[in-house]
Amino acid sequence: MTKIRKMLIAVLLMCGVSLLAFSALAQNNLPELNGNLNTRKAIIASESLKRDALCTKCHDESETTPILSLYQTKHGVRGDARTPNCQSCHGDSNKHIKGDPNTKGRAAPDIVFKKGEYALSDDKERTNQCLSCHKGEKRTNWDGGKHQTNGVACNDCHKVHTPTDKVREKKTQIEVCFTCHKEQRADSHKISSHPIQVGKMTCSDCHNPHGSSGPKMLKKNTVNETCYQCHAEKRGPVLFEHQPVVEDCANCHNPHGSNITPLLKSRPPFLCDECHDKPHASGSAVSAGAAGINGIAMNRNYGGRSCMNCHSQVHGSNSPGGGFFQR
Repeated sequence: MTKIRKMLIAVLLMCGVSLLAFSALAQNNLPELNGNLNTRKAIIASESLKRDALCTKCHDESETTPILSLYQTKHGVRGDARTPNCQSCHGDSNKHIKGDPNTKGRAAPDIVFKKGEYALSDDKERTNQCLSCHKGEKRTNWDGGKHQTNGVACNDCHKVHTPTDKVREKKTQIEVCFTCHKEQRADSHKISSHPIQVGKMTCSDCHNPHGSSGPKMLKKNTVNETCYQCHAEKRGPVLFEHQPVVEDCANCHNPHGSNITPLLKSRPPFLCDECHDKPHASGSAVSAGAAGINGIAMNRNYGGRSCMNCHSQVHGSNSPGGGFFQR
């Protein structure tokens, strides 16, 4: 009885291993061959190059826009079974390849990514071609995001056929972003700004261009969480909190740049007076006391560091006597 049980277990184990092997074969979409894995990969690469040849026999090195440089990118690694070929992105395009008697001249490819001889395909159609492979946590919020709702497609920012994609390089990313975001480009040249222009920081350090669950396509759920990635000393918790600081750093700061240091939206005390309109006669009009002329002593609210002459701990204080952020 024990021998029969052992034989049954052995048979079941063999069946299980066979099923696992078959499942792995199906998931990798590899041809069912008796050869080893390298042989199968070589056949897949050969078949993929044959499909590419349908396009590259015309679209060769004579093209004004580089085409064959695709093979210097990850999209051109034919040894990887997951790598797409021309038809994976542009569609089978049978009418374009074989001709269409109902079309004057050569018919357009099924999917056109660049405006030129043929009409540009719809942005959703172009994006869907990319997202059919590029799925993951960074792109889960693409639908409904600012770029998607404004008709931006993947290839509007990314260049697939070139070995270097500017938007993925830290030093050149801003060139791509600033083609649309003109106001932010102007801010980045102001006196006080993040080190974007010198290449120490770039747009994607704070923003996720593929969509976000937070505001302004930020990588984190809130503005403050995003700022705290670098400005950890402002995170707290502190004994006495300054409410606008806790709410949103952008209440006082313009993160893209300002002519008032440090990245302030307005010059103190006027920035402070937007909320504090009673203390120290802040509601009164600015008089000669602001500059200390005509024998009038300079008002400490307007000279030097203004309100911060006394209230130096505006981001919060841990001092038992720091209720007014003076220490």
